[in-house]
Amino acid sequence: MPEIVALLQSIAPVVSPTVLHQMSQVIYGLLISSGRITMLEISRWTEGGGSYRTVQRWYHSQLIWLQIRWILFASQLWKAGHEYIAAGDEVVFGKAGKETHGVGYFFSGLQQRVIPGLSFFVFSLIDVQERQSYPIQVMQMVKQEGQKTQKDKAKSVREKRSVGRPKGSKNKKDEKPILSPELLRIQPVLEAFLAVLTGMFSISYLVMDGHFGNYPSAWMVVQAGLQFVSKLRWDAALYEPFSGKYRGCGPHPKYGDKVDVRQMKKKHLKNDTVEDGLRTQIYQATLLNKEFTFPINVVVILKTNLATNAQAHVILFSTDLVLPYEKLMDFYSLRFQIEFNFRDAKQYWGLDDFMNVKEVAVTNAANLSFFMVNFSSILLHRFRQINPEFSILDLKSHFRGRRYVSETIKLLPQKPDAILLAEIFEHIARLGMVHPAFEPVSTA
Repeated sequence: MPEIVALLQSIAPVVSPTVLHQMSQVIYGLLISSGRITMLEISRWTEGGGSYRTVQRWYHSQLIWLQIRWILFASQLWKAGHEYIAAGDEVVFGKAGKETHGVGYFFSGLQQRVIPGLSFFVFSLIDVQERQSYPIQVMQMVKQEGQKTQKDKAKSVREKRSVGRPKGSKNKKDEKPILSPELLRIQPVLEAFLAVLTGMFSISYLVMDGHFGNYPSAWMVVQAGLQFVSKLRWDAALYEPFSGKYRGCGPHPKYGDKVDVRQMKKKHLKNDTVEDGLRTQIYQATLLNKEFTFPINVVVILKTNLATNAQAHVILFSTDLVLPYEKLMDFYSLRFQIEFNFRDAKQYWGLDDFMNVKEVAVTNAANLSFFMVNFSSILLHRFRQINPEFSILDLKSHFRGRRYVSETIKLLPQKPDAILLAEIFEHIARLGMVHPAFEPVSTA
């Protein structure tokens, strides 16, 4: 408990003392609990001052989670000299009933179908050197019923328009696309995420999965001042820039030959390796797509089975035309680190379990789950200096064992001496660990 209180002191400027005390009790209960993470389950494991009513009051407190997570990251997790990129993705999980705030029908990537549940969009910072993601901004995605989107409005305008070409229209494609309702919900979240980074350090790249591998998403990110990295569809139509001679009449051609990604020109080949009967060819080129108003940096990864000649390919791209293919591939592979955040938040910190229904309580429950992803990383770092395999399950076993010892000591007529007491704590705290490790001695 003392180490929890000490770590939480960094966020004291944005949280009241009462809420900070309540939060320390909630986190303590989270670290010990082995069951479903609900308010009742947390209150069963807290010490004095952590009753169910105390936990309930905390869940219904207004908290500025973006600043809380950012301060914790900046004070405890940020490492000077390391390179960071941003990643964004949506997490969807099922919820029954109709009373929970924001409940609706969302597409679940895990189940590959639309399910009734809740959706949260997360922006995280990824340490390129440590290859670890830290969620910073978490916002619930709520679909507004009956609200017309810009796409719907544009459609209604086209329906009312008279026959023929509108007066004053131009042949040039408008650079500003019509953002989908999903992107309209994400755009202010991205702006708030970038605003909190201002003054500390700047990032240059935002990575998102193939669902966002399109021009409106790229335009939104570029307008925010970042370079975009994502994946195109396997059948995306790509063209070489026109390099022929102008005929002297008509518009200047923009698009050259269409690119066959499985038979690209040798001048674009960057790497060619063979391993275990599988040939991997990596191509990089600046190409055009008719959906984009600007050229894009394309990397094609083509794999060929030398025994069967079967082929498969992936098309990655970036708006940064000078980004080397090694970095582009590495940045996109790092995007998956945010999926580990989602897994930990669901499996260990209650993102799937909470039973709150009111808006404030739902917001706090979800944001607490992602806060614990970062908070547990700080606690794990001490143990992993001794045992690199130390896991979240080991961490929870450690705190549960200490809780058992604490309650047992209270029943003894006389407390053991300090040395024996430390040995008891150390021995019991290691019970149930998958990867046992002695508690690190504080150097403070």
